Amino acid sequence: MQIETYKNNPLTLAGLVDLIEFCQNDEAHLGIKMIEQADIFEIPEHYQANGGNFWIAKDNDLTVGSIGLLKLDNKNGVLKKFFTYPKYRGDPVRLGQKLYEQFIDYVKNKTELETIFLDTPEGEKRSHYFYEKQGFQLINRDELTVDYEFPDRNSRIYKLDL
Repeated sequence: MQIETYKNNPLTLAGLVDLIEFCQNDEAHLGIKMIEQADIFEIPEHYQANGGNFWIAKDNDLTVGSIGLLKLDNKNGVLKKFFTYPKYRGDPVRLGQKLYEQFIDYVKNKTELETIFLDTPEGEKRSHYFYEKQGFQLINRDELTVDYEFPDRNSRIYKLDL
């Protein structure tokens, strides 16, 4: 298994779309359409062009995980599109932890960001536990000091001060 910076190629994009569709709709039953997530089809422009980044985990040629950093400005970023297939979660693979470590290493060593935000659906208890374990704090919507688009499904908002 390898984690690599996203490179624009049709097979990688198709695998990413499959991963997102599975996690959001087959597994979590959120009913989020890809049209609500146009950023996925513009990763180089949306994430990478302004100092953010996007990573893909592959098992052979199969896309099995993803995580993205959307850089909003010089101080604020958003953790986006953090997905793994179930068999790669937890022990022994711990792919989510590995992707997050890649993400946070980049944030701390390649940016000057001070705060990371994220949104996650209310029903995703496993995700909430993971984020809280990493130091993210649940905040009220009125405490969200930045504006970014996300497909809202009764979402919780988290904040990490770096």
